[in-house]
Amino acid sequence: MKASKKKPSKTVLVKKLDTVFSKYVRALYSTDGMVECYTCNCTKPIPEMHCGHFMSRRHYATRWEVDNCRPQCVSCNMFNQGQQYIFGKRLEAELGIGRVDQLRELRHEIMKYKTGDYLDMIDSFTSLLDALTTP
Repeated sequence: MKASKKKPSKTVLVKKLDTVFSKYVRALYSTDGMVECYTCNCTKPIPEMHCGHFMSRRHYATRWEVDNCRPQCVSCNMFNQGQQYIFGKRLEAELGIGRVDQLRELRHEIMKYKTGDYLDMIDSFTSLLDALTTP
């Protein structure tokens, strides 16, 4: 009898997706391994930055939405609660008020992801990251 392969837990998949998504967002906005904080404009190496969210990560509908995320320094993201007002104003200037309003509305949608959905997103963001980081 073959031993069945256990499906990874939701917790494991979310953590893996968060990791690859964060790396992708920070790499997307980087130049030569350096990235600027979206809210205070300090520049640091990619590993020293976070993936900041305009709408909180607790909202799964916007958690992995690239338009909702930008690189942020630890100070802005953690100690200053993401500088949401500055983040929002800058996002409005960049994407338009309409898109920011869409993100505000989207956060209220209830998302019920299945294992395959997480695996698809992990694969997708891994491919996007590879395309950015492969010379």
